[in-house]
Amino acid sequence: MSSNTIDSSSAISPSKLADWLKLLEQRHAKEIDMGLDRVMQVKQKLGIHYDCPVIMVAGTNGKGSTCAMLEAILLQAGYKVGLYSKPHFLDFNERARINGIPVGDELFVDTFQEVEAARGDISLTYFEFTTLAICQLLARQNLDVVILEVGLGGRLDAVNVIDADVAIVTSVDIDHVDYLGDTREKIGFEKAGIFRSGKVAICSDPQAPQSLIDHAQAIGADLRLFGRDFNYNGDKQQWNFGGRDQRRNSLAYPSLRGANQLLNASAVLAALEALRHQLPVGAQEVRTGLVMVDLPGRFQVLPGRPTVVLDVAHNPHAAATLAQNLDNMGFHAYTYAVFGSMLDKDIAGVISHMKAKVDHWCICDLPLPRAASADHLAQALEVAGVLEDKEHSLQKFSSPEDAYAFALSKAGENDRIVVFGSFLTVAGVMRARRNASS
Repeated sequence: MSSNTIDSSSAISPSKLADWLKLLEQRHAKEIDMGLDRVMQVKQKLGIHYDCPVIMVAGTNGKGSTCAMLEAILLQAGYKVGLYSKPHFLDFNERARINGIPVGDELFVDTFQEVEAARGDISLTYFEFTTLAICQLLARQNLDVVILEVGLGGRLDAVNVIDADVAIVTSVDIDHVDYLGDTREKIGFEKAGIFRSGKVAICSDPQAPQSLIDHAQAIGADLRLFGRDFNYNGDKQQWNFGGRDQRRNSLAYPSLRGANQLLNASAVLAALEALRHQLPVGAQEVRTGLVMVDLPGRFQVLPGRPTVVLDVAHNPHAAATLAQNLDNMGFHAYTYAVFGSMLDKDIAGVISHMKAKVDHWCICDLPLPRAASADHLAQALEVAGVLEDKEHSLQKFSSPEDAYAFALSKAGENDRIVVFGSFLTVAGVMRARRNASS
């Protein structure tokens, strides 16, 4: 490993992970720079390849849950599992896990230095650079299986320089319209870009876009659709999965809460069915994995009073699911919302699903230039018809931490606080809670 070598394009080779991340954040002109040519060149220089099955997961929502369930089940089955997921909440190390444990700083720094040496004068975004580093890092770990979560779209996402043995698209809805298009058909085509000729392609969206189906057929992928090639049924106690060649009965419900988790779990079991000869997994291992799976920030209900719900819902599809999940909870006298969002999101669409569920809005700025200001969110809420009266209020704050502190000071023990709108909103509250307990 050329860990101590850097090219002439950089006079700096940080020795600490935090310094590397600061450098990468400042270096490339664009935060998002769609296209694979630059990433593919560096990947080839690094010689990244895998000697084990690779599962890739894309989708508008549900990617993180699907990856977490895959990891939990495969770990229960005794396999050595590598996972790349994003974004992180508190520590960058969350993005790469080996056997469920985040990778340490030293291994990141060594691999960052290797990517730096390989890239020469090729400019890479923060996401492209760190993706290459993590893919290289995982390729060196003698793993039994690698799970890779796509960042944005699929076809032009940096993760897509890796060829997946099984590619999953969880859901297709309107998000990132500036990059992916403004219809489900356009977005479906972008997400189908992770499919490969002759390999298994899975879509767990009950209404898969025709563009996704057509692309899979055009390249000769082995497409498996929810409702046609796999399905589920169940009652309040247990559920059953049916695939092309495999049934799994009397399954425990995933420990992840939420209305769409059985769709995600079905995609997971369809993927494991496709890999059953390379990675056999028993019935008990599936049951235990589903019960053990844990994923912060996805309809995460914290213990104690008042009830606190953390959910990264940041687009209308996710907000609709969050609203449905809130309806399925027990009675709460008042609901306080800690809400922050990126400016490029469909803020009006998110509010439309949530406005009937919230009594008191605590809206906040977020620590990124492309975030919507609290003033902007206040305007959007007013346009949506959110009123202030004896039973309803709207307060603006400079951070999620401040908004959460205010909500906590006002909420009674029979109330609930819902934190949503962005990973950064949830991360801010997580950080506040961690600081309060330390």
